[in-house]
Amino acid sequence: MKTIKGPAIFLGQFAGDAAPFNSWDAITKWAADAGYLGVQVPTWAGQLIDLKKAAESKTYCDELAGVARQNGVEITELSTHLQGQLVAVHPAYDEAFDGFAAPEVRGNPKARQEWAVQQVKYALKASNNLGINAHATFSGALAWPYFYPWPQRPAGLVETAFDELARRWKPILDYADSQGVDVAYEIHPGEDLHDGVTFEMFLERVGGHTRANMLYDPSHYVLQCLDYLDHIDIYKDRIKMFHVKDAEFNPTGRQGVYGGYQSWVNRAGRFRSLGDAVDSARSSRRWPPRLRRLGRGRMGMRTQAPGRRCPRRRRVRQAPHHPGHGPRLRRLRRRRHRRCRQPAHARALRGGVRLSP
Repeated sequence: MKTIKGPAIFLGQFAGDAAPFNSWDAITKWAADAGYLGVQVPTWAGQLIDLKKAAESKTYCDELAGVARQNGVEITELSTHLQGQLVAVHPAYDEAFDGFAAPEVRGNPKARQEWAVQQVKYALKASNNLGINAHATFSGALAWPYFYPWPQRPAGLVETAFDELARRWKPILDYADSQGVDVAYEIHPGEDLHDGVTFEMFLERVGGHTRANMLYDPSHYVLQCLDYLDHIDIYKDRIKMFHVKDAEFNPTGRQGVYGGYQSWVNRAGRFRSLGDAVDSARSSRRWPPRLRRLGRGRMGMRTQAPGRRCPRRRRVRQAPHHPGHGPRLRRLRRRRHRRCRQPAHARALRGGVRLSP
């Protein structure tokens, strides 16, 4: 626990035009009043941060951090989830993702990518100016339209896509190394890096780069029916950051993992994004009692957005076992459930997760 920052809240889902979410001073006061000790900053939210200025001026960064500290929170990380997504966009998604970019580069994929790369580099430099050594982002996706192989993919298509993904990110990772900042890719459906195997494919192509790391969010693993506890054991040396939120998977006879094109609230698998808690490395302060909301579901730790009531009996559920499964499997399931009821952060620490270099 001595190396964990937080609890912190990701401001990306709150920043907007209405008070108190429309200025840096007001939103940091709001976060502190809600009981958080830190904030993860969305660098695309111009009302909160001038990213270019933060990259060019340490004085500006000191002022930004000073306002936050005066209001009772620390800046835990900067995020370029949207800009990182634009580093690698498949043409099928050009129109959908164009809105993430600055107006002057929309409709021009090449200019948009160059803008996105520069934005990520600005954020890495700004992280250095702020004294932060980890950065949150998305990898983007060139192969995602082909994730389900029907019709069968042409031989070499995925390999070519990952070669190109690595080619685009390798210079950014090298720049991150020059700034002393880890790049923590959120492993997320919709991204080419959406599970452990795809992360390894990428890591191999960037030569095992020490700055290529993970942002761990088990809610995205639940929806893939991936073993998120074993994932910690496998990748403990690459996990530099994590998100915590509720998730559930409730398959029926009508729908399962893919959700039947239904709206978010009607899908079998969902996670609650509003009020994501972000916990990262390098702080020894204790968590306030009001934020020790430890659920009994498989997610272990639960936090809620200020002003929203947390469902008392919400659980992370998985598909029931087939009636034909034997008593040994049922015993293993009960044993696993007892283990999963422990707080997620406690399991992670017991498993030896190193969240800081």
